[in-house]
Amino acid sequence: MPFRIIRNDITKVKADAIVNTANPDVTVGSGVASAIYKAAGEDRLLRERQKIGKLEPGDVVITPAFDLDANYIIHASGPWWWGGDLGEAEILRQCYDKSLQLAVDNNCKSIAFPLLATGTYGFPKKLGMEIAVDAFTRFLQEYDIDIYLVVFGQESVKISGELGEEVLSYIDDDYVSDTLAEEYQSKSYTEDSKDLDDYEDSVSYADSAARTSGSALLKATVSLDDAIKGIYKESFEKHLQLLINKKGLKNSEVYASANISKQYFSKLLKGQVKPSKGKVLSIAVGLRLNMDETVDFLRLAGYALSPISQTDVVVEYFIEQKNYSVIKIDMVLFDYGLDPLSSC
Repeated sequence: MPFRIIRNDITKVKADAIVNTANPDVTVGSGVASAIYKAAGEDRLLRERQKIGKLEPGDVVITPAFDLDANYIIHASGPWWWGGDLGEAEILRQCYDKSLQLAVDNNCKSIAFPLLATGTYGFPKKLGMEIAVDAFTRFLQEYDIDIYLVVFGQESVKISGELGEEVLSYIDDDYVSDTLAEEYQSKSYTEDSKDLDDYEDSVSYADSAARTSGSALLKATVSLDDAIKGIYKESFEKHLQLLINKKGLKNSEVYASANISKQYFSKLLKGQVKPSKGKVLSIAVGLRLNMDETVDFLRLAGYALSPISQTDVVVEYFIEQKNYSVIKIDMVLFDYGLDPLSSC
């Protein structure tokens, strides 16, 4: 996975470059900045920072990492949130883009970020996350680099913000239980009023209701359109390449949105690796498939969606919303203690 979320102290993360939320003035800030200065060696890092001088919002500079387990510290001066009408989003995007480019220009193979500007600077978490995800995804279309988003402390756990709450509402177990309860009430089954045949019928009915509870995950009999049906005689990798062509996408767009490395994707297209279910789901998202197409795509690889898998239902939510980003999916999965999609 080119992008990963990890829960750790960013000063303990091993990466070629560590991103610091820099104070515009030559001073040691609070929070992440203070921790980085102390771990790197405050006196030496502050002297290096004094050579640079004041940083305007959106400015990004690089210094040695000194005592950190990294080669460089990239100092990004993020914007304060004043309501959104002063170009705050564009400035924050510059911080991500410039930091990534500076890392590549200095031959870094990995970079660790905090979620910039969403703490003391007051940037809305959902917007801050959207900007980070778009910056990472677009950069990974062009460059091979491992990007880590580092969260630390209980207050930082819910990095997906409102998006995570929307997904949680969608997968609320009450939805399924309420649906089944309504179905049972309509049939008016009771233990006292049915004989053995009635009991067997009710069990069969409940099983049917559970399998058809309104989720698109269960539409396993729906095939792709006629233009795709003939492809099933082909291998998975040939089918994948045909879908890429049919969707009018570049390979780089697919593997970046799927959060899969260029090297792995190349091996997949050559038939050199068998993808896991998580990888197939990731690619389905990268291909921007709808739910019916996703069901068929999984079946071709020997897998199926499960209505009792939280991960599968999270993926369904994103596909139904046409929100095709595995990085966002992984953020939501992280928030709810589930494994990243590409590692499933």
